[in-house]
Amino acid sequence: MAVILNIETSTNVCSVALTAEGMVLAHQEEMEGRNHAALLSGFIKYCLDFAAEKELKLEAVAVSMGPGSYTGLRIGLSEAKGLAYALDIPLIGINTLQLMACQVMFTHELEGDEIFVPMIDARRMEVYTAAYDFALQDIMPQQPLILDSESYGPILKEHRKVLFFGNGSDKAKSVITASNAVFIPDITPLAIDMIALAERAYSQKDFIDTAYSVPNYIKDFQATKPKNSVLG
Repeated sequence: MAVILNIETSTNVCSVALTAEGMVLAHQEEMEGRNHAALLSGFIKYCLDFAAEKELKLEAVAVSMGPGSYTGLRIGLSEAKGLAYALDIPLIGINTLQLMACQVMFTHELEGDEIFVPMIDARRMEVYTAAYDFALQDIMPQQPLILDSESYGPILKEHRKVLFFGNGSDKAKSVITASNAVFIPDITPLAIDMIALAERAYSQKDFIDTAYSVPNYIKDFQATKPKNSVLG
């Protein structure tokens, strides 16, 4: 299988992994904050230096396309585009919500008929979310969703286990009380978990445009305006 550099910057975590044949060869990650601009180039250099030392030829760059942090996604895709262009190798775009679902599939004991619901925190009670079956087919298309007691109602009525996870799932606990709702903690999109999706895309030649691809924001960026203070 191909030697692929994987870049993930969709949340507060910044991570890079060099992978081949289903294995992680080298990786770097920072879990503590939004320092992507300062950290990402160094993480990439670490993995590229490892590849050079082992005389491995990089064959593709994979990058998480979102949804997620607007700034993080822009930084990750910009670095990925530059590298793919400079090395004249394909660029692979990975859906962040599917990436999170894959992580759950590969790290938890499952029965095989569960519904996967990744949730990335947006603002207030809003999340970026979708719902997938085991084949990563859409049960609910990706969308921004404001959580309330009716959220995911049709899915929860199917009487299958519905697995909620991601940094937006804590907000869901207060409004989703169905007995078949299962909340899985500590699921964060990471470059080391991009292997399956990146290798599948490479084998199918499912590449994105190096020049014109843009992140999957789902919704337009909304800047907040500072409140005007009134001095009396």
